[in-house]
Amino acid sequence: MAPLTALIDYLDELLEPSAFQDLGPNGLQVPGADEVRRVVTGVTAQRALVDRAVELDAQLVLVHHGLFWDFLPTGLSPALAERLRPLFKHDVSLAGYHIPLDAHAEHGNNALLAEGLGLTGHEPFGDYRGRAIGRAGTFPRDGMDTTELTARVRKLTGRQPLVFDGGPERVRSIGIVSGAAADVLPEAIASGLDAFLTGEPREHVMADALEAGIHFVAAGHYATETFGVRRLGELLETRFGVEHVFVDLPNPV
Repeated sequence: MAPLTALIDYLDELLEPSAFQDLGPNGLQVPGADEVRRVVTGVTAQRALVDRAVELDAQLVLVHHGLFWDFLPTGLSPALAERLRPLFKHDVSLAGYHIPLDAHAEHGNNALLAEGLGLTGHEPFGDYRGRAIGRAGTFPRDGMDTTELTARVRKLTGRQPLVFDGGPERVRSIGIVSGAAADVLPEAIASGLDAFLTGEPREHVMADALEAGIHFVAAGHYATETFGVRRLGELLETRFGVEHVFVDLPNPV
């Protein structure tokens, strides 16, 4: 068991959410039990994840996509009430970390994607409201062709990516911004990168990428954002001795 406040304080200090402009609140969103024995992690705060956490007798749900967003109407909608009701009933806390978790240089979604793809090193890349939230780097030696890059992405994310294969024969450099970051493609082009990887495509990016001579890889919004929140659960398990369970609820988007 560990105090809820200790877990949240640790995550807040690690991820520094106050340093980012985000689309909603980061950190503790729903307070529950004071002591935590089991943490459930998942990508998105949805009813299925909350129900699974209750089944697993978890005291904390930790997500990347939280419950509250600036682009949603203010107020308690029926859908939001359904997500909150079991949390309140079973005294389960919920915390979420969005952009700060994308951006973290070691434990973030993009850093872990870069590591998983085998980059020799990676630096901040991908501006979002004045902060770099992605990573860009190079592959060892002479890089790889797009067939190998696609295979690596598929193995890492567990799904077949959409690839607009318009770049050079050998891929030596790549920029990575998980989720819905197709609008960062111009920065990748301006940086002279051979490839750009994100989660979701946009209609215009096929022509933009082909005409600019860069490979565009869309590996899935959900699939590119399982890494950071799972890592946070592992860190809490190691540091505080709580049990961690990652609940996979795949989304084709």
